Amino acid sequence: MALSKEKNFEPQLVSDLITKVKGKSSVAALSKQAPIAFNGQKEFTFTMDKDIDIVAENGKKTEGGVSIAPLTIVPIKVEYGARVSDEFMYAADEEKIDILKSFNDGYAKKLARGLDLMIFHGINPRTKEASAVIGDNHLDKKVTQTVDFTTGNPDQNVETAVSLIQGAEGTVSGMIMDPAFSAELAQMRTADDNNVRLFPELAWGANPGSINGLTTDINNTVSSGTNDLAILGDFTNGFKWGYAKQIPLEIIKYGDPDNSGFDLKGYNQVYLRSETYLGWGIMDANSFARIVKPAEA
Repeated sequence: MALSKEKNFEPQLVSDLITKVKGKSSVAALSKQAPIAFNGQKEFTFTMDKDIDIVAENGKKTEGGVSIAPLTIVPIKVEYGARVSDEFMYAADEEKIDILKSFNDGYAKKLARGLDLMIFHGINPRTKEASAVIGDNHLDKKVTQTVDFTTGNPDQNVETAVSLIQGAEGTVSGMIMDPAFSAELAQMRTADDNNVRLFPELAWGANPGSINGLTTDINNTVSSGTNDLAILGDFTNGFKWGYAKQIPLEIIKYGDPDNSGFDLKGYNQVYLRSETYLGWGIMDANSFARIVKPAEA
């Protein structure tokens, strides 16, 4: 594997990166990713406004009508970089590949967590502050259907959230929970003398992947810096996300690429930087609901 400045990940590393992200990001676990055009792309939600109409013999037909709503998905660039000793440049090819695989593994974890934080809360993962680049394109802003969490009866909270979505003619394909909410569900038991767990699959912090036939994931990115405890909705059709085509890895030998004030050559270092272009769109906000901690009185 030849290494040079502005070298793209080899296909196997790109595949490995995406696989690792899927294993660590709740969004990637519940929603299938699709390629996003580098320059952005326009998606359309196509809705037939009325039901079918019965037409009597020799009777007249009436208009059903359709509604088309456009949604533009524009990729956002994210990056992660790290300094390593310039001995990396003189290492054997096998050792270089091992270093890149380790960097790839670490980057996948950061990318997975960052993907959730951006989509759930619209924040810059590094600063934890609202991102002007993301704007309102995140679930906390778009999803206005909320259920206040009640201690001791989280199951009812889920039922209420499902009812909200179904009442808006949406469907529920998955749920992402904070560990605290999962723990509340795990503690629920039958009211009779048997005292049997209602959700034994959640005992001891387990992440079973589905509960009562609903696809689920447990991740603390749901609540990071917010009052969210769980997000339910149509992650199959009501939401889209994906990578733009190129996932470059750059090996920088000169300068101060991370603006730390330390010249690479002066400290015998090189800089590894990965950049990824991610895009997403919330196709139907009414197909989602959030379970939240109630506001303090």
